[in-house]
Amino acid sequence: MNAKGLFLAGALLGAPALATAGDIAAGKLKARACQTCHGMDGLSKIPEAPNLAGQVESYLAKALDEFRKGVRKNDMMSLVAPGLSDADVANLAAYYASLPPGG
Repeated sequence: MNAKGLFLAGALLGAPALATAGDIAAGKLKARACQTCHGMDGLSKIPEAPNLAGQVESYLAKALDEFRKGVRKNDMMSLVAPGLSDADVANLAAYYASLPPGG
């Protein structure tokens, strides 16, 4: 396994268990609050926001969890993420991971 593969495997093993338990339909409903920046299609609407469509579900859950806990900081996400429940995080991650990546 190359270094990139080892890094990805380590990142996935370190992701929260909730990362694979998401409900795509519930995530789509919750994503309405995210659409101004990230879009319902997961494609960024502003330069400061990353595209989320097609990202690895466990990565998205880990990132949201880190914003929630204040480990990761961003002006907007640091305001929004603390109000997310474990289920919200899992559902949003499942939803955005289910979308086709954009170009």
